Amino acid sequence: MAGSKRPRAVRRDRRFSDVPPLLHIPHCRCGPSNWRILDTTKKKESCMTSPTSVAYPTPFELGNGNQTSTWAECIAFYERLAERFPGVLRWWRIGTSDTGLPMHAGLITADGVFDRDNLREQGRPVFFNNNGIHPGEPEGIDVCMALVRDFCLEPERLAALGDTVFLFIPVYNVDGCVNRQSSSRANQLGPEAFGFRGNGRHLDLNRDFIKCDSLAAQVFNRFFNAWDPDVMVDTHTSNGADYAYAMTLIPTQPDKLGGGLGEFLRERMLPAIYGDMQRRGWPTCPYVNLLAETPDDGIEDFLDLPRFSTGYAALHHTIGFMPETHMLKPFVDRVAATRTLVEVVLDFSVAQARRIQQLRRDARADAARRTQWPLRWRNDHQRPARLRFKGYAAMRTPSLLGDYQRLAYDRSQPWEKDIVHFDRCVEEQVVTAPKAYLVPQAWREVIERLEWNGVALQRLDADRLFDAARVYRVLEVGTRATAYEGHMFHDRVLLSTHSETIQARAGDMLVPLDQPQARYAVETLEPEAHDSFFRWGFFNSVLERKQASISAYVFEDTALQMLADEPALRQAFDEWKSAHPAQLSDPQAVLWFLFTHGRRHAEPEWRRYPVAALM
Repeated sequence: MAGSKRPRAVRRDRRFSDVPPLLHIPHCRCGPSNWRILDTTKKKESCMTSPTSVAYPTPFELGNGNQTSTWAECIAFYERLAERFPGVLRWWRIGTSDTGLPMHAGLITADGVFDRDNLREQGRPVFFNNNGIHPGEPEGIDVCMALVRDFCLEPERLAALGDTVFLFIPVYNVDGCVNRQSSSRANQLGPEAFGFRGNGRHLDLNRDFIKCDSLAAQVFNRFFNAWDPDVMVDTHTSNGADYAYAMTLIPTQPDKLGGGLGEFLRERMLPAIYGDMQRRGWPTCPYVNLLAETPDDGIEDFLDLPRFSTGYAALHHTIGFMPETHMLKPFVDRVAATRTLVEVVLDFSVAQARRIQQLRRDARADAARRTQWPLRWRNDHQRPARLRFKGYAAMRTPSLLGDYQRLAYDRSQPWEKDIVHFDRCVEEQVVTAPKAYLVPQAWREVIERLEWNGVALQRLDADRLFDAARVYRVLEVGTRATAYEGHMFHDRVLLSTHSETIQARAGDMLVPLDQPQARYAVETLEPEAHDSFFRWGFFNSVLERKQASISAYVFEDTALQMLADEPALRQAFDEWKSAHPAQLSDPQAVLWFLFTHGRRHAEPEWRRYPVAALM
């Protein structure tokens, strides 16, 4: 039995139980007077009378404050709890990772109702906690285990959920979690051993939510859409500058989330979270996304694109949070701060569940009738805010390795002052919403991703002609010189737009935009959107000519005739010659220009974006 042995000392932080609001019930019921110093040199504190840690201790609690659970230990822990508490915890397999390992999820409800359809019919609020997307940042894995255990053992805590369901993935990146070592995170203080950032295909899953190269992301897309969480917390650890905070926070960017939901997040939810974290002893600041080399010069909001968890959540009108504990704080403190953050967000989400649900309904209704959609965003440097920040003096000394000044932070010189915080984003590019998109059935991988994300599709049952008012032709792409997450990502896209009559085939898909999931459709199908399928290379084959060879000695005469027959080609050729005089001595360059710009041998599909907008 897991509870038959007396656990070793566990370091706990008094700040962890300073204030007991809705769900924050201290582990130990006997109070601070019974805390005992067990190691006066290391100041480890533990109350050995805690009933929960005696019954079902986690590997972290049994360790020395610098250990995290392995994947096998984690799964076995939940299996024991699910077997012992079937009326509190539902535990099931949701899919398979790229290396063939099972992926799991769990569900906690106060009334023992676990059927998803039943819960959705009742309109139950859903709080979702995702952990282990980067298994080298494992605080959330250990926190979730302890929190689920406490739901099972503490009736008051469970009852406080009300009708909110607590949904969780214990370890998302299973492949990375089993790839256990202690050296891949060079700048992180503990734990002693941990998982690896990449999954079985060496992918960063926090860049994979849109392209879904991994089986894990495909499972996650379907899982997220099936449960439709109202609030998500995806746990992480941060790299970067040194400062006083153990916890920093990336929320879904409020301006990008938009409407009443974004305003609620900025004006109500974030102030409440920061205030509650301060009261519970873990002051928290926005993620330290530096403007320059040190925090002294200010920070700006992290632009959470849809490839990231919080940006992906925004496509579904879900409020997302990415807590980022600081890498150089002791692991035990990072775990405590993470648990506090999860509880704080859960407290607020339970208390404000009906308001959040209504705002999400409003956002979906608005999405179905919008006439304009933002495609790209940028940080707004015209509206600076001020943020009270606690940092350390930045020191620069000659490097012993090279001819430069090295940066270090002196913790003996703390400072507290106002710094610049650019906390707003503005639309950089906007597009008129079409009535629908037409996606040819040949692009199966695009259609299936739309389906995984709940986008309503209409399959044509017969051939049809459509007058498409917006068809894109790709004039130029700027592609990264090296691979990025398995793709040659298109950072820059230059398009032209025209209208044409399109012959659609039975089986092609219409994507109407008068639907709640319109935002996901627009931000993936519009090629200039930040994380469109086009930018990720889903349509790269249209960038290649299929008949791309000419014999110069034959084509020379053909080219002369084309110039006589096509005035537009002659004008373009004259302009090209003026702009590129050095290439006139290269017959291949001359003939290739005429071959590719003339109408006679044009390939209509070449550089034509296959998805058309029907206005």
